[in-house]
Amino acid sequence: MVPGGQIQLKSWVESTRQWFLFWSQPKTQCDVYAYCGAFGSCNGNSQPFCNCLRGFKPKQWEDWKSEVFSGGCVRANNLQCENSSVVNGKSDRFFSSNNMKLPANPQTNDKGIVICGVVGSVVIVSLFGLVLFVFLRRRKTVKTGKAVDGSLIAFGYRDLQNATKKFSEKLGGGGFGSVFKGVLPDTSVIAVKKLESIIQGEKQFRSEVSTIGTIQHVNLVRLRGFCSEGNKKLLVYDYMSNGSLDSHLFSEDSKKVLDWKTRYSIALGTARGLNYLHEKCRDCIIHCDIKPENILLDAQFCPKVADFGLAKLVGRDFSRVLTTMRGTRGYLAPEWISGVSITAKADVYSYGMMLLEVVSGRRNSEKSEDGKVKFFPSYAASQINQEHGEILSLLDHRLEGSADLEELTRICKVACWCIQDDEAHRPSMGQVVQILEGVVNVNPPPVPRSLKVFVDIQESIIFFTEPSSSQTSQAQSHTSTASSQTKSTKSNTSSKS
Repeated sequence: MVPGGQIQLKSWVESTRQWFLFWSQPKTQCDVYAYCGAFGSCNGNSQPFCNCLRGFKPKQWEDWKSEVFSGGCVRANNLQCENSSVVNGKSDRFFSSNNMKLPANPQTNDKGIVICGVVGSVVIVSLFGLVLFVFLRRRKTVKTGKAVDGSLIAFGYRDLQNATKKFSEKLGGGGFGSVFKGVLPDTSVIAVKKLESIIQGEKQFRSEVSTIGTIQHVNLVRLRGFCSEGNKKLLVYDYMSNGSLDSHLFSEDSKKVLDWKTRYSIALGTARGLNYLHEKCRDCIIHCDIKPENILLDAQFCPKVADFGLAKLVGRDFSRVLTTMRGTRGYLAPEWISGVSITAKADVYSYGMMLLEVVSGRRNSEKSEDGKVKFFPSYAASQINQEHGEILSLLDHRLEGSADLEELTRICKVACWCIQDDEAHRPSMGQVVQILEGVVNVNPPPVPRSLKVFVDIQESIIFFTEPSSSQTSQAQSHTSTASSQTKSTKSNTSSKS
Protein backbone atom coordinates (compact mmCIF):
# COMPACT_ATOMS: atom_id res chain seq x y z
CA MET A 1 0.00 0.00 0.00
CA VAL A 2 1.46 3.33 -1.05
CA PRO A 3 0.64 6.68 0.61
CA GLY A 4 -1.53 7.57 -2.37
CA GLY A 5 -4.04 4.85 -1.40
CA GLN A 6 -3.18 2.28 -4.11
CA ILE A 7 -2.21 -1.34 -3.63
CA GLN A 8 0.75 -1.94 -5.92
CA LEU A 9 2.67 -5.08 -6.86
CA LYS A 10 6.17 -4.47 -8.16
CA SER A 11 9.04 -6.69 -9.26
CA TRP A 12 12.71 -5.86 -9.11
CA VAL A 13 14.43 -5.82 -12.51
CA GLU A 14 18.07 -6.64 -11.97
CA SER A 15 19.23 -5.44 -15.40
CA THR A 16 17.90 -1.90 -14.87
CA ARG A 17 18.07 -2.10 -11.07
CA GLN A 18 14.60 -0.60 -10.84
CA TRP A 19 11.19 -1.62 -9.53
CA PHE A 20 8.71 -2.54 -12.26
CA LEU A 21 4.98 -1.97 -11.59
CA PHE A 22 2.90 -4.83 -13.04
CA TRP A 23 -0.37 -4.57 -11.03
CA SER A 24 -2.25 -1.91 -9.06
CA GLN A 25 -5.69 -1.54 -7.54
CA PRO A 26 -7.40 0.86 -8.11
CA LYS A 27 -5.90 0.87 -11.59
CA THR A 28 -5.35 4.65 -11.75
CA GLN A 29 -4.42 7.08 -9.03
CA CYS A 30 -7.46 9.23 -9.69
CA ASP A 31 -9.73 6.27 -8.90
CA VAL A 32 -8.57 6.37 -5.26
CA TYR A 33 -11.36 7.79 -3.13
CA ALA A 34 -10.82 11.49 -2.13
CA TYR A 35 -7.23 11.39 -3.32
CA CYS A 36 -7.19 15.16 -3.95
CA GLY A 37 -9.37 16.03 -0.96
CA ALA A 38 -12.20 18.57 -0.81
CA PHE A 39 -12.48 21.00 -3.74
CA GLY A 40 -9.59 19.29 -5.50
CA SER A 41 -9.63 17.86 -9.04
CA CYS A 42 -7.59 14.88 -10.24
CA ASN A 43 -6.16 14.50 -13.75
CA GLY A 44 -4.14 11.35 -14.49
CA ASN A 45 -2.46 13.01 -17.48
CA SER A 46 -0.95 15.92 -15.53
CA GLN A 47 1.85 16.28 -13.01
CA PRO A 48 1.07 16.51 -10.21
CA PHE A 49 -2.23 14.67 -10.46
CA CYS A 50 -4.08 17.05 -8.14
CA ASN A 51 -5.06 20.69 -8.64
CA CYS A 52 -7.45 22.96 -6.82
CA LEU A 53 -10.62 24.18 -8.43
CA ARG A 54 -10.66 27.75 -9.71
CA GLY A 55 -10.94 30.13 -6.78
CA PHE A 56 -9.40 27.62 -4.35
CA LYS A 57 -5.88 26.97 -3.05
CA PRO A 58 -4.16 24.07 -1.24
CA LYS A 59 -5.06 23.87 2.41
CA GLN A 60 -1.56 22.74 3.42
CA TRP A 61 1.15 23.79 0.98
CA GLU A 62 3.77 21.64 2.71
CA ASP A 63 1.66 18.50 2.28
CA TRP A 64 1.10 19.28 -1.40
CA LYS A 65 4.84 19.72 -1.92
CA SER A 66 5.25 16.22 -0.43
CA GLU A 67 2.55 14.97 -2.84
CA VAL A 68 0.07 14.35 -0.06
CA PHE A 69 -3.11 15.91 -1.41
CA SER A 70 -5.77 14.43 0.86
CA GLY A 71 -6.02 17.69 2.84
CA GLY A 72 -7.79 19.25 -0.10
CA CYS A 73 -8.30 22.91 -0.90
CA VAL A 74 -9.87 26.00 0.67
CA ARG A 75 -11.30 29.19 -0.82
CA ALA A 76 -8.70 31.67 -1.94
CA ASN A 77 -11.01 34.53 -0.85
CA ASN A 78 -13.54 34.33 1.94
CA LEU A 79 -17.16 34.90 1.04
CA GLN A 80 -18.53 38.37 1.80
CA CYS A 81 -22.28 38.35 2.28
CA GLU A 82 -22.62 42.07 1.49
CA ASN A 83 -21.48 41.31 -2.05
CA SER A 84 -24.03 38.54 -2.60
CA SER A 85 -26.72 38.64 -5.27
CA VAL A 86 -29.44 39.10 -2.68
CA VAL A 87 -27.96 42.41 -1.54
CA ASN A 88 -26.67 44.03 -4.72
CA GLY A 89 -29.28 42.61 -7.10
CA LYS A 90 -26.71 41.00 -9.34
CA SER A 91 -26.81 37.28 -10.22
CA ASP A 92 -24.15 34.86 -9.01
CA ARG A 93 -21.92 33.22 -11.60
CA PHE A 94 -20.26 29.81 -11.55
CA PHE A 95 -17.03 28.61 -13.12
CA SER A 96 -17.35 25.52 -15.32
CA SER A 97 -14.94 22.57 -15.18
CA ASN A 98 -14.87 20.01 -17.99
CA ASN A 99 -14.77 16.21 -17.64
CA MET A 100 -15.44 16.22 -13.90
CA LYS A 101 -16.97 13.32 -11.97
CA LEU A 102 -19.55 14.63 -9.54
CA PRO A 103 -19.43 13.40 -5.93
CA ALA A 104 -21.98 10.94 -4.68
CA ASN A 105 -25.44 12.40 -4.01
CA PRO A 106 -27.44 10.54 -1.33
CA GLN A 107 -30.80 11.71 -2.74
CA THR A 108 -29.91 10.56 -6.26
CA ASN A 109 -28.72 7.21 -4.92
CA ASP A 110 -31.97 6.66 -3.05
CA LYS A 111 -33.98 7.42 -6.19
CA GLY A 112 -31.78 5.10 -8.25
CA ILE A 113 -32.19 2.30 -5.72
CA VAL A 114 -35.98 2.63 -5.89
CA ILE A 115 -35.99 2.60 -9.72
CA CYS A 116 -33.61 -0.37 -9.88
CA GLY A 117 -35.68 -2.23 -7.33
CA VAL A 118 -38.92 -1.72 -9.24
CA VAL A 119 -37.38 -2.62 -12.61
CA GLY A 120 -35.62 -5.65 -11.13
CA SER A 121 -38.84 -6.89 -9.55
CA VAL A 122 -40.73 -6.56 -12.84
CA VAL A 123 -37.98 -8.42 -14.71
CA ILE A 124 -37.88 -11.23 -12.13
CA VAL A 125 -41.66 -11.65 -12.18
CA SER A 126 -41.66 -11.66 -16.01
CA LEU A 127 -38.88 -14.25 -16.17
CA PHE A 128 -40.66 -16.42 -13.63
CA GLY A 129 -43.86 -16.24 -15.67
CA LEU A 130 -41.99 -17.09 -18.87
CA VAL A 131 -40.25 -20.07 -17.25
CA LEU A 132 -43.56 -21.29 -15.84
CA PHE A 133 -45.23 -20.96 -19.26
CA VAL A 134 -42.45 -22.89 -21.02
CA PHE A 135 -42.48 -25.56 -18.30
CA LEU A 136 -46.23 -26.09 -18.55
CA ARG A 137 -46.12 -26.13 -22.37
CA ARG A 138 -43.25 -28.62 -22.38
CA ARG A 139 -44.95 -30.74 -19.74
CA LYS A 140 -48.05 -30.91 -21.93
CA THR A 141 -45.93 -31.83 -24.95
CA VAL A 142 -44.10 -34.57 -23.02
CA LYS A 143 -47.41 -36.09 -22.00
CA THR A 144 -48.62 -36.30 -25.59
CA GLY A 145 -45.24 -36.91 -27.24
CA LYS A 146 -43.42 -39.66 -25.40
CA ALA A 147 -39.94 -40.57 -26.62
CA VAL A 148 -39.58 -44.08 -28.01
CA ASP A 149 -36.23 -45.84 -28.47
CA GLY A 150 -34.42 -42.71 -27.34
CA SER A 151 -35.15 -40.71 -30.50
CA LEU A 152 -38.64 -41.14 -31.96
CA ILE A 153 -41.62 -39.39 -30.39
CA ALA A 154 -45.03 -41.01 -30.10
CA PHE A 155 -47.42 -38.17 -30.92
CA GLY A 156 -51.10 -38.08 -30.10
CA TYR A 157 -53.50 -37.81 -33.02
CA ARG A 158 -55.11 -34.68 -31.60
CA ASP A 159 -51.70 -33.00 -31.26
CA LEU A 160 -50.91 -33.62 -34.92
CA GLN A 161 -54.39 -32.51 -35.86
CA ASN A 162 -53.75 -29.20 -34.08
CA ALA A 163 -50.24 -28.89 -35.52
CA THR A 164 -51.55 -29.24 -39.08
CA LYS A 165 -54.67 -27.11 -38.46
CA LYS A 166 -56.86 -30.13 -39.07
CA PHE A 167 -54.74 -31.24 -42.04
CA SER A 168 -55.56 -28.10 -44.02
CA GLU A 169 -52.28 -27.48 -45.91
CA LYS A 170 -51.59 -30.41 -48.21
CA LEU A 171 -48.06 -30.75 -49.58
CA GLY A 172 -48.61 -33.80 -51.77
CA GLY A 173 -49.84 -37.35 -51.86
CA GLY A 174 -49.30 -40.85 -53.16
CA GLY A 175 -50.66 -44.36 -53.16
CA PHE A 176 -50.35 -44.74 -49.39
CA GLY A 177 -51.75 -41.38 -48.30
CA SER A 178 -51.24 -37.62 -48.19
CA VAL A 179 -48.60 -35.33 -46.68
CA PHE A 180 -49.52 -32.18 -44.75
CA LYS A 181 -47.54 -29.26 -43.38
CA GLY A 182 -47.62 -28.59 -39.65
CA VAL A 183 -46.00 -26.56 -36.87
CA LEU A 184 -45.15 -27.99 -33.45
CA PRO A 185 -45.47 -25.97 -30.21
CA ASP A 186 -41.69 -25.31 -30.30
CA THR A 187 -42.26 -23.56 -33.69
CA SER A 188 -40.41 -26.26 -35.66
CA VAL A 189 -42.03 -27.02 -39.03
CA ILE A 190 -42.92 -30.64 -39.82
CA ALA A 191 -44.37 -32.75 -42.61
CA VAL A 192 -47.03 -35.24 -41.51
CA LYS A 193 -47.75 -38.26 -43.71
CA LYS A 194 -51.28 -39.52 -43.10
CA LEU A 195 -51.53 -43.15 -44.19
CA GLU A 196 -54.98 -43.87 -45.58
CA SER A 197 -54.90 -47.46 -46.86
CA ILE A 198 -55.47 -49.73 -43.87
CA ILE A 199 -53.54 -52.80 -45.07
CA GLN A 200 -50.85 -51.19 -47.23
CA GLY A 201 -50.65 -48.23 -44.86
CA GLU A 202 -49.93 -50.55 -41.94
CA LYS A 203 -47.13 -52.23 -43.90
CA GLN A 204 -45.57 -48.93 -44.90
CA PHE A 205 -45.93 -47.61 -41.36
CA ARG A 206 -44.05 -50.55 -39.86
CA SER A 207 -41.45 -50.50 -42.64
CA GLU A 208 -40.58 -46.81 -42.24
CA VAL A 209 -40.45 -46.90 -38.45
CA SER A 210 -38.24 -50.01 -38.45
CA THR A 211 -35.85 -48.79 -41.17
CA ILE A 212 -35.19 -45.10 -40.57
CA GLY A 213 -36.55 -44.76 -37.06
CA THR A 214 -33.10 -44.93 -35.48
CA ILE A 215 -30.72 -43.88 -38.26
CA GLN A 216 -29.63 -40.35 -39.07
CA HIS A 217 -27.63 -39.02 -41.99
CA VAL A 218 -27.44 -35.61 -43.63
CA ASN A 219 -28.77 -37.10 -46.89
CA LEU A 220 -31.63 -39.11 -45.35
CA VAL A 221 -34.91 -37.51 -44.35
CA ARG A 222 -35.28 -37.56 -40.56
CA LEU A 223 -38.27 -39.34 -39.05
CA ARG A 224 -39.12 -37.35 -35.92
CA GLY A 225 -41.97 -39.48 -34.67
CA PHE A 226 -45.21 -41.26 -35.38
CA CYS A 227 -48.80 -41.67 -34.27
CA SER A 228 -50.53 -45.01 -33.93
CA GLU A 229 -54.05 -44.82 -32.52
CA GLY A 230 -56.27 -47.61 -33.83
CA ASN A 231 -56.55 -47.26 -37.60
CA LYS A 232 -54.91 -43.82 -37.51
CA LYS A 233 -51.31 -44.18 -38.68
CA LEU A 234 -49.22 -41.05 -39.17
CA LEU A 235 -45.51 -40.40 -39.69
CA VAL A 236 -43.83 -37.12 -38.74
CA TYR A 237 -40.77 -35.86 -40.66
CA ASP A 238 -38.66 -32.73 -40.89
CA TYR A 239 -40.20 -30.28 -43.34
CA MET A 240 -38.33 -29.83 -46.64
CA SER A 241 -39.04 -26.31 -47.92
CA ASN A 242 -37.97 -26.94 -51.54
CA GLY A 243 -40.15 -29.99 -52.07
CA SER A 244 -39.19 -33.00 -54.15
CA LEU A 245 -36.62 -33.20 -56.94
CA ASP A 246 -39.21 -33.92 -59.65
CA SER A 247 -40.95 -30.59 -59.01
CA HIS A 248 -37.76 -28.85 -60.16
CA LEU A 249 -36.56 -31.19 -62.90
CA PHE A 250 -39.83 -31.43 -64.81
CA SER A 251 -41.35 -28.04 -64.01
CA GLU A 252 -42.13 -25.58 -66.79
CA ASP A 253 -41.52 -22.71 -64.36
CA SER A 254 -38.17 -21.14 -65.32
CA LYS A 255 -37.64 -20.02 -61.72
CA LYS A 256 -37.49 -23.65 -60.60
CA VAL A 257 -34.82 -24.75 -63.08
CA LEU A 258 -31.78 -26.06 -61.20
CA ASP A 259 -28.33 -24.96 -62.36
CA TRP A 260 -25.66 -27.55 -63.07
CA LYS A 261 -23.77 -27.07 -59.79
CA THR A 262 -26.95 -27.76 -57.80
CA ARG A 263 -27.80 -30.83 -59.91
CA TYR A 264 -24.35 -32.32 -59.44
CA SER A 265 -24.50 -31.66 -55.69
CA ILE A 266 -27.91 -33.39 -55.53
CA ALA A 267 -26.57 -36.40 -57.44
CA LEU A 268 -23.59 -36.71 -55.10
CA GLY A 269 -25.64 -36.19 -51.92
CA THR A 270 -28.18 -38.81 -52.98
CA ALA A 271 -25.36 -41.28 -53.67
CA ARG A 272 -23.94 -40.66 -50.20
CA GLY A 273 -27.32 -41.29 -48.60
CA LEU A 274 -27.77 -44.59 -50.47
CA ASN A 275 -24.21 -45.63 -49.66
CA TYR A 276 -25.00 -45.10 -45.98
CA LEU A 277 -28.11 -47.28 -46.25
CA HIS A 278 -26.29 -50.05 -48.12
CA GLU A 279 -22.96 -50.18 -46.31
CA LYS A 280 -22.95 -48.18 -43.05
CA CYS A 281 -26.09 -49.35 -41.23
CA ARG A 282 -26.32 -52.44 -39.04
CA ASP A 283 -28.44 -54.13 -41.71
CA CYS A 284 -28.21 -53.39 -45.40
CA ILE A 285 -31.28 -51.33 -46.27
CA ILE A 286 -32.48 -51.58 -49.88
CA HIS A 287 -34.73 -48.61 -50.60
CA CYS A 288 -36.48 -50.27 -53.58
CA ASP A 289 -38.06 -47.07 -54.91
CA ILE A 290 -35.42 -44.52 -55.87
CA LYS A 291 -36.86 -41.83 -58.15
CA PRO A 292 -36.99 -38.00 -58.24
CA GLU A 293 -40.28 -37.97 -56.32
CA ASN A 294 -38.53 -39.60 -53.35
CA ILE A 295 -35.61 -37.17 -53.20
CA LEU A 296 -36.54 -34.17 -51.05
CA LEU A 297 -34.67 -30.85 -50.98
CA ASP A 298 -34.20 -28.66 -47.92
CA ALA A 299 -33.76 -24.88 -47.88
CA GLN A 300 -30.16 -25.20 -49.14
CA PHE A 301 -31.13 -27.80 -51.78
CA CYS A 302 -29.39 -30.54 -49.81
CA PRO A 303 -30.94 -33.83 -51.02
CA LYS A 304 -32.68 -36.17 -48.58
CA VAL A 305 -33.64 -39.71 -49.57
CA ALA A 306 -37.24 -40.22 -48.43
CA ASP A 307 -40.20 -42.62 -48.49
CA PHE A 308 -38.95 -45.90 -47.04
CA GLY A 309 -42.35 -47.57 -47.21
CA LEU A 310 -41.08 -50.20 -49.67
CA ALA A 311 -37.64 -50.61 -48.13
CA LYS A 312 -36.23 -54.06 -47.43
CA LEU A 313 -33.74 -55.00 -44.71
CA VAL A 314 -31.03 -57.55 -45.51
CA GLY A 315 -28.87 -58.93 -42.73
CA ARG A 316 -25.11 -58.64 -43.14
CA ASP A 317 -24.90 -62.45 -43.20
CA PHE A 318 -26.91 -62.51 -46.43
CA SER A 319 -25.91 -61.10 -49.81
CA ARG A 320 -29.38 -61.00 -51.38
CA VAL A 321 -33.06 -61.36 -50.53
CA LEU A 322 -36.08 -62.81 -52.33
CA THR A 323 -39.05 -60.47 -52.10
CA THR A 324 -42.17 -59.46 -53.98
CA MET A 325 -41.83 -57.01 -56.84
CA ARG A 326 -41.92 -53.42 -55.67
CA GLY A 327 -40.96 -49.99 -56.98
CA THR A 328 -41.93 -47.70 -59.86
CA ARG A 329 -41.93 -48.58 -63.55
CA GLY A 330 -39.17 -46.79 -65.38
CA TYR A 331 -36.75 -47.29 -62.49
CA LEU A 332 -37.05 -51.08 -61.99
CA ALA A 333 -33.91 -53.18 -62.39
CA PRO A 334 -34.15 -56.22 -64.74
CA GLU A 335 -33.86 -58.64 -61.81
CA TRP A 336 -37.18 -57.36 -60.48
CA ILE A 337 -38.88 -58.39 -63.73
CA SER A 338 -37.16 -61.77 -63.93
CA GLY A 339 -38.25 -62.61 -60.38
CA VAL A 340 -34.80 -63.50 -59.00
CA SER A 341 -33.58 -62.46 -55.57
CA ILE A 342 -32.31 -58.90 -55.35
CA THR A 343 -29.37 -57.03 -53.83
CA ALA A 344 -28.54 -53.39 -53.17
CA LYS A 345 -27.62 -53.19 -56.86
CA ALA A 346 -31.35 -52.82 -57.58
CA ASP A 347 -31.12 -49.37 -55.99
CA VAL A 348 -28.02 -48.66 -58.08
CA TYR A 349 -30.03 -49.30 -61.26
CA SER A 350 -32.83 -46.98 -60.14
CA TYR A 351 -30.26 -44.35 -59.19
CA GLY A 352 -28.71 -44.57 -62.67
CA MET A 353 -32.09 -44.02 -64.32
CA MET A 354 -32.70 -41.04 -62.06
CA LEU A 355 -29.25 -39.61 -62.90
CA LEU A 356 -30.18 -39.48 -66.58
CA GLU A 357 -33.28 -37.47 -65.68
CA VAL A 358 -31.15 -35.12 -63.55
CA VAL A 359 -28.93 -34.51 -66.59
CA SER A 360 -31.69 -34.13 -69.20
CA GLY A 361 -34.32 -32.41 -67.05
CA ARG A 362 -37.06 -34.61 -68.53
CA ARG A 363 -38.62 -38.02 -68.09
CA ASN A 364 -36.67 -40.90 -69.58
CA SER A 365 -39.72 -41.83 -71.65
CA GLU A 366 -41.52 -39.09 -73.56
CA LYS A 367 -43.96 -39.07 -76.44
CA SER A 368 -42.74 -37.17 -79.46
CA GLU A 369 -44.90 -35.20 -81.88
CA ASP A 370 -45.26 -38.23 -84.17
CA GLY A 371 -46.78 -40.23 -81.29
CA LYS A 372 -43.78 -42.49 -80.77
CA VAL A 373 -42.21 -42.92 -77.37
CA LYS A 374 -38.56 -41.95 -77.24
CA PHE A 375 -36.47 -43.72 -74.63
CA PHE A 376 -33.76 -41.29 -73.52
CA PRO A 377 -31.44 -43.86 -71.80
CA SER A 378 -30.87 -45.70 -75.10
CA TYR A 379 -29.86 -42.45 -76.84
CA ALA A 380 -27.69 -41.40 -73.88
CA ALA A 381 -25.91 -44.77 -73.74
CA SER A 382 -25.14 -44.63 -77.46
CA GLN A 383 -23.68 -41.12 -77.17
CA ILE A 384 -21.61 -42.01 -74.11
CA ASN A 385 -20.26 -45.13 -75.81
CA GLN A 386 -19.09 -43.25 -78.89
CA GLU A 387 -15.55 -41.90 -78.85
CA HIS A 388 -16.72 -38.51 -80.11
CA GLY A 389 -20.25 -38.62 -78.76
CA GLU A 390 -22.15 -35.38 -78.29
CA ILE A 391 -22.28 -35.35 -74.48
CA LEU A 392 -23.63 -31.80 -74.36
CA SER A 393 -26.65 -32.93 -76.39
CA LEU A 394 -27.73 -34.91 -73.31
CA LEU A 395 -27.85 -31.80 -71.13
CA ASP A 396 -31.10 -30.04 -70.25
CA HIS A 397 -31.59 -27.47 -73.03
CA ARG A 398 -32.77 -24.93 -70.44
CA LEU A 399 -29.21 -24.74 -69.08
CA GLU A 400 -28.03 -23.55 -72.52
CA GLY A 401 -24.85 -25.60 -72.31
CA SER A 402 -23.83 -24.08 -68.97
CA ALA A 403 -22.22 -27.08 -67.28
CA ASP A 404 -18.81 -28.44 -66.37
CA LEU A 405 -18.04 -30.77 -69.29
CA GLU A 406 -15.81 -33.02 -67.17
CA GLU A 407 -18.51 -33.42 -64.51
CA LEU A 408 -21.17 -33.96 -67.18
CA THR A 409 -19.11 -36.71 -68.84
CA ARG A 410 -18.40 -38.31 -65.48
CA ILE A 411 -22.03 -38.34 -64.35
CA CYS A 412 -23.24 -39.72 -67.71
CA LYS A 413 -20.69 -42.55 -67.59
CA VAL A 414 -21.70 -43.37 -64.02
CA ALA A 415 -25.38 -43.43 -65.02
CA CYS A 416 -24.67 -45.82 -67.90
CA TRP A 417 -22.65 -48.15 -65.65
CA CYS A 418 -25.46 -48.12 -63.08
CA ILE A 419 -28.08 -49.33 -65.60
CA GLN A 420 -26.12 -52.33 -66.86
CA ASP A 421 -28.29 -55.46 -67.26
CA ASP A 422 -25.98 -57.65 -65.19
CA GLU A 423 -25.92 -56.44 -61.60
CA ALA A 424 -22.33 -57.67 -61.26
CA HIS A 425 -21.28 -55.02 -63.78
CA ARG A 426 -22.89 -52.18 -61.82
CA PRO A 427 -20.78 -50.25 -59.32
CA SER A 428 -21.66 -50.11 -55.64
CA MET A 429 -22.95 -46.83 -54.27
CA GLY A 430 -19.65 -46.42 -52.45
CA GLN A 431 -17.83 -46.57 -55.78
CA VAL A 432 -20.34 -44.13 -57.29
CA VAL A 433 -19.56 -41.64 -54.51
CA GLN A 434 -15.82 -41.96 -55.14
CA ILE A 435 -16.27 -41.43 -58.89
CA LEU A 436 -18.49 -38.37 -58.46
CA GLU A 437 -16.06 -36.95 -55.93
CA GLY A 438 -13.31 -37.31 -58.53
CA VAL A 439 -11.29 -39.73 -56.42
CA VAL A 440 -11.62 -42.63 -58.88
CA ASN A 441 -11.57 -42.47 -62.68
CA VAL A 442 -14.34 -44.16 -64.66
CA ASN A 443 -13.93 -46.07 -67.92
CA PRO A 444 -16.33 -45.74 -70.87
CA PRO A 445 -19.29 -48.07 -70.23
CA PRO A 446 -20.74 -50.53 -72.76
CA VAL A 447 -24.28 -50.03 -74.02
CA PRO A 448 -26.57 -52.36 -72.00
CA ARG A 449 -27.96 -55.20 -74.15
CA SER A 450 -31.54 -54.36 -73.23
CA LEU A 451 -31.08 -50.84 -74.57
CA LYS A 452 -29.68 -52.19 -77.84
CA VAL A 453 -32.91 -54.16 -78.22
CA PHE A 454 -35.17 -51.25 -77.30
CA VAL A 455 -33.47 -48.69 -79.50
CA ASP A 456 -35.10 -50.15 -82.64
CA ILE A 457 -38.39 -51.31 -81.09
CA GLN A 458 -40.10 -48.08 -80.04
CA GLU A 459 -43.33 -49.74 -78.87
CA SER A 460 -41.62 -51.86 -76.23
CA ILE A 461 -40.28 -48.73 -74.65
CA ILE A 462 -43.80 -47.93 -73.43
CA PHE A 463 -43.20 -50.46 -70.65
CA PHE A 464 -41.05 -47.90 -68.87
CA THR A 465 -43.81 -45.27 -68.76
CA GLU A 466 -47.03 -45.13 -66.77
CA PRO A 467 -49.19 -46.67 -69.54
CA SER A 468 -52.85 -47.41 -69.96
CA SER A 469 -53.98 -51.01 -69.56
CA SER A 470 -53.96 -51.72 -73.30
CA GLN A 471 -50.49 -50.32 -73.69
CA THR A 472 -49.27 -52.27 -70.68
CA SER A 473 -50.25 -55.66 -72.10
CA GLN A 474 -48.68 -54.80 -75.43
CA ALA A 475 -45.51 -53.55 -73.73
CA GLN A 476 -45.16 -56.64 -71.56
CA SER A 477 -45.38 -58.94 -74.59
CA HIS A 478 -42.60 -57.00 -76.30
CA THR A 479 -40.56 -57.06 -73.10
CA SER A 480 -40.90 -60.84 -72.88
CA THR A 481 -39.63 -61.11 -76.45
CA ALA A 482 -36.73 -58.82 -75.69
CA SER A 483 -35.94 -60.79 -72.54
CA SER A 484 -35.90 -64.09 -74.44
CA GLN A 485 -33.59 -62.54 -77.02
CA THR A 486 -31.27 -61.45 -74.25
CA LYS A 487 -31.25 -64.94 -72.72
CA SER A 488 -30.54 -66.42 -76.14
CA THR A 489 -27.58 -64.10 -76.49
CA LYS A 490 -26.29 -65.26 -73.11
CA SER A 491 -26.55 -68.95 -74.07
CA ASN A 492 -24.77 -68.36 -77.36
CA THR A 493 -21.99 -66.55 -75.57
CA SER A 494 -21.64 -69.42 -73.12
CA SER A 495 -21.49 -72.06 -75.88
CA LYS A 496 -18.81 -70.10 -77.72
CA SER A 497 -16.71 -69.83 -74.62
